[in-house]
Amino acid sequence: MRLRAPYASDPERSRGRLYPEAPPSNRSEYQRDRDRIIHANAFRRLEYKTQVFINHEGDWFRTRLTHSLEVAQIARVLARSLQLDEDLTEAIALAHDLGHTPFGHAGQDELNACMTKHAPEAGGFEHNLQSLRVVDTLEERYPGFNGLNLTFETREGILKHCSLNHAKQLGDVGRRFIDRTQPSIEAQLANLADEIAYNNHDIDDGLRSGLITVTQLMSVPFFARHYESVLHCWPGLEERRLVSETIRQMINTLISDLTRTTTERIQAANPVDANAARQCEPLARFSPDMRVEADQLKKFLLQNLYRHYRVLRMMTKAQHIVRELFEAFINQPRLLPEDYRREGHTEQARAIADYVAGMTDRYAVLEYRRLFQIEEGF
Repeated sequence: MRLRAPYASDPERSRGRLYPEAPPSNRSEYQRDRDRIIHANAFRRLEYKTQVFINHEGDWFRTRLTHSLEVAQIARVLARSLQLDEDLTEAIALAHDLGHTPFGHAGQDELNACMTKHAPEAGGFEHNLQSLRVVDTLEERYPGFNGLNLTFETREGILKHCSLNHAKQLGDVGRRFIDRTQPSIEAQLANLADEIAYNNHDIDDGLRSGLITVTQLMSVPFFARHYESVLHCWPGLEERRLVSETIRQMINTLISDLTRTTTERIQAANPVDANAARQCEPLARFSPDMRVEADQLKKFLLQNLYRHYRVLRMMTKAQHIVRELFEAFINQPRLLPEDYRREGHTEQARAIADYVAGMTDRYAVLEYRRLFQIEEGF
């Protein structure tokens, strides 16, 4: 049996589910959450949703699915080291991107602009809120309820960001944003595991694509230090292996620093249980020096990869697709499948956002072609 620290979330003491269910007989409540997420339709669709590069640009680039798996792997390592609940940490990590639109953040930004324009009273679009909406409402798998009926702790961890206006509408799961308390330490770790994963695999994908170079990355102290260390240990190592080992060591350094710093902060705060840990300042953190280095890496990626002209060109196309789809559906709702047609204008706008957000990259492109391109034999 795994050791669980006093400050860890205990599945036997969960705040429960929106709809009462009999307890599982051969797994914990958090294991049940993880299993339901893996079997969800929205989870499978992550295979064809972009991370940085559009899905059809190459089979070797990360997708939202492979990203989520990498986050879950890192999160479980962190949770085990700190004697937290690994299953809860993994469930949060696997579910954190379920509400993401096609085409990454470009799709999210455009869908938010469309909702703000056509239904400002609905509060726009934000993928964290949409992830919660997916697991609470949109999945249709079970006879007794909509959604996945996950535990409070998993739902809370999915909701990383939330405005006060939205928090007031979400009941208990949004309460911490009003009271200014923290989510579980498991949720805090899943959030930082997300950062570790995307920073490092975006380096890998950026180098594979040729959009950034090792020469450019050597201006980032964190990368340069690890690259030179690997080169010292393995002189003459071929570039592909050299980069892979550098990234592996960078991830290990970040995990080690996060584990050590979080342990020190927990010992200083000495929370007696999981609820006491929620009342503390965030306990899962990098050391100040590591935080600086991680931020330098993020800044480099923003300036050199995410704003690269080739990425921006593709994102401009993606925003055009999302915008045109939304406009067509809001102006002519009968173009929508019947399941997404609603009576009120705000309700219709939200249903369109659900429909578009649920699309994969390739399905959004296909739907655009169906609506706007005249094929031979039309």
